[in-house]
Amino acid sequence: MGYLAQTAALPEPALNRDWRWQRLFLLGLVGCLYGAILFHLAKQWSNDANFSHGFFVPIFSLFVLWQDRARLARQPDKPSNWGLLIIMAALSVLVVGVLGAELFLSRISLLLLLAGLVIFLRGWPMFRAVLFPWAFLILMIPVPAIIFGEITFPLQILASKVAAMLLPLLGVPVLREGNVIHLPAMSLEVAEACSGIRSLLSLTTLAIIYGYLVETPTWVRVALALASIPIAVAANSMRIVGTGLLVQYWDPEKAEGFFHTFSGWLIFVVSLAMLFLLHRLLQFGRKNNEAQS
Repeated sequence: MGYLAQTAALPEPALNRDWRWQRLFLLGLVGCLYGAILFHLAKQWSNDANFSHGFFVPIFSLFVLWQDRARLARQPDKPSNWGLLIIMAALSVLVVGVLGAELFLSRISLLLLLAGLVIFLRGWPMFRAVLFPWAFLILMIPVPAIIFGEITFPLQILASKVAAMLLPLLGVPVLREGNVIHLPAMSLEVAEACSGIRSLLSLTTLAIIYGYLVETPTWVRVALALASIPIAVAANSMRIVGTGLLVQYWDPEKAEGFFHTFSGWLIFVVSLAMLFLLHRLLQFGRKNNEAQS
């Protein structure tokens, strides 16, 4: 009897070893399919300052998975064949992206593949459990150039309008033509690099991370993420107003040189401070509501 019980217990470790080999095989397959795509993605993060925040996105997603490892381990195993359909769709998107030289599609297909693997191997309950870190990975994928241009130009016009409205209140007469602000000393062009898209993308990413780490209610996290958009726009407008004041009252060369570079970092710090202040106000309002109830 003891011998039979020992023999019957042997297949379980064997199955565990088989499962580990399956995971290694899948990991190797994903590496073969997406190795070059991930390499060029990391290269773009390094070379394009607009998307340099991409390095932090997968790191934070892995941190969330590690932090929730106990809860994820309790999720039931309910493999679904719908995952196989999603995997096939992801590979189709990959083929279209590679053949059409469309980097965005190739990169999005990786997220679809990860979702399909989770659903196929562990089921919908597990996918719902990892939905946030999976969805957060979207922020690591650079926006397509066409959409990027459609976003940056309105931001340029908006920043120009705000600066042209505020500078006269500070004693600087201006004439705005599109994204060009004419001052008595010189003309300032709100170029694509000054549109604020860089700080907008970075601040939104940090706002989501900050909200997840310091808050539990979903509505507070969503509020902080949404508030990062007007905060970034307002801070960038402040930067242009500051540049205009320096051009008019100090030295145009210094305004376009050191200050233009330094002000980008300064305004981003100001944006973080505004986000933190908003969070404190939300906390204060929530505590008051709880005290009254």
